[in-house]
Amino acid sequence: MKRFDIKKMICVLLAGLMLACCACTSAPSGEPGAENTVKPAEDPTDAPKPVNSSDRVVRLTAKNTGESRTGKKPDSAFSDAELSFALELFKNGFDKEKNSLISPLSVLLALAMTANGADGETLEEMEAALGGLGIDELNEYLYAYMHSIRNTESVKLDIANSVWYKAFEHEFDPAADGKPLFVPDEAFLEACESIFGAELYSAPFDASTLEAVNNWVKEHTDGMIEKILDDIDPMSVMYLVNTLFFDAKWDTPYYENNVSEGEFRALSGERQPVEMMHSTEGTYLAGKNSVGFAKYYERSGYAFVALLPDEGLSLDEFIAGLTAEELRTMLEEPNEQGVVLASMPKFSFDYSVDLPDALRAMGMNAAFDAGAADFTRMGETAEGYPLYIGNVIHKTRIEVAEQGTRAGAATLVEMNCGSAFNPEVHEVVLDRPFVFMIMDMNAMLPLFIGTLTSVN
Repeated sequence: MKRFDIKKMICVLLAGLMLACCACTSAPSGEPGAENTVKPAEDPTDAPKPVNSSDRVVRLTAKNTGESRTGKKPDSAFSDAELSFALELFKNGFDKEKNSLISPLSVLLALAMTANGADGETLEEMEAALGGLGIDELNEYLYAYMHSIRNTESVKLDIANSVWYKAFEHEFDPAADGKPLFVPDEAFLEACESIFGAELYSAPFDASTLEAVNNWVKEHTDGMIEKILDDIDPMSVMYLVNTLFFDAKWDTPYYENNVSEGEFRALSGERQPVEMMHSTEGTYLAGKNSVGFAKYYERSGYAFVALLPDEGLSLDEFIAGLTAEELRTMLEEPNEQGVVLASMPKFSFDYSVDLPDALRAMGMNAAFDAGAADFTRMGETAEGYPLYIGNVIHKTRIEVAEQGTRAGAATLVEMNCGSAFNPEVHEVVLDRPFVFMIMDMNAMLPLFIGTLTSVN
C-alpha cells in the first residue's frame, strides 16, 4: 500500500476539484525528469502568433531585466495558506443545486498575476483573500511550484498563462490618430512574463481578439474548454488568463470485470442508472462527518480523493462545516491498517461560474469597485480613468473513467477601465403599443411623431 503524502496531496487539491484530487491540466507529454511545462519567454522575432488569430493580435515579449530567480520551494506555510484559500473559494463558488468543479490553483495563478498590478488597500485585500501571503512571497512560491512540475508518459500536467492588453489603433494603423486608451506598465508585464511564464499579446479587443483568446484557451486545455469569452466588454482593456490541463492514468485501472451497472441517488432524490467502477484502495479517510478514500494516479504524487458525507447530512451542510484544519488532519492521518472497497460512478461534466461574488465574500472588495480599486502598478489609462476588475470568469471540465482522469480549467480576469460614477440603471421594454418621434434636438422640433400598435 502507498503511504499518503500530504504535501503532494495539497498540490492535488490546489490543482483542481477541492474535494477530489487535482483538477485540470496537461499538455505536451514527456519522459520522467523532462523539462517543466512553464515555457520561458521566447525571442519576439521567433514568437508565433496565437492559433487562428488575426494579424491584428500581436505576440510581444516584455523587456527582460535578466534577473535570476530561484523561487521559494513550497512548504507548510504555503500549503496552509493555499489550502485555506482553496476551501474558502470552493465554499463560496460551488453551486448547491448542480455539479460543481472549481480549480483553486487556476484562480490563484490568474489573481496572483493580477495582484502584481495592485497597490494599497486593493493589494492588501487581494493578499488576504489569496491565503494571507504577501505578493512577493507568493510570487516566489508559485514560480518554484510551476517550475517543479514534470510530465511522464502517464501523468501530464500543463500550466499556461497569458496577458492580453488593448492596443491603440495606431499600433495597427499608422495613419490613425488619437490618445492611447491604456498603457501597460512594463514592470508589471515583466513580472507576469518572468514569474508566471505569461505570453504577452497586444490586441485591438475586437472580434479578432475574441477569437484569439478563445483559441488560446482551447489549445492549452486540449479542447476541454472550448471558449472562455462570449463577447468583449467595451470597457475591458486587459485580460489575464490561466489554463490548467490534467491527463493521468490510474495506478490501478478499472477493467471490464471491475465495472457494473449501478444506481446513483441524485440530489433531487431521483435514482439514476450509472456504470459503477469498483476497486480496492489502501488509503481510508475518516473525518468528523464523512468517510472517503484516495485513489492514486500512475507513478505520481497525484490522487483522486473522495469524501462522502454521513447519511442525514446534506452536501452543502457538510461543505459549510468543513474546515481546512479538519481536512488537513484527515489527509495527514489516513487509516492505512486495512483496505477500502471503493465504488464510484463514471462521470463527466462541465462547470462555469463568475467569481466576483465569491471573492467579495472572501474580503476582496476594493478590486471590483471603480471608485476604490488601485491598479496603478498595472498601467495608465487615458483621462486618468481607474482600472478595476470587471469579472473573474472560471470554467472547468472533468472526465473520470476506467483508465484515468482528464480535467481542464480556465480562469480569466477581466480588467476594465471606467469612471467611478455608477449610474442608476433603468429598463424599458417596448413590448406593447408605444409612441415614437424623430426629433431635431437642437430645435426641439419633432420631424416625425407616431405610434406603433402592431409589427405585422
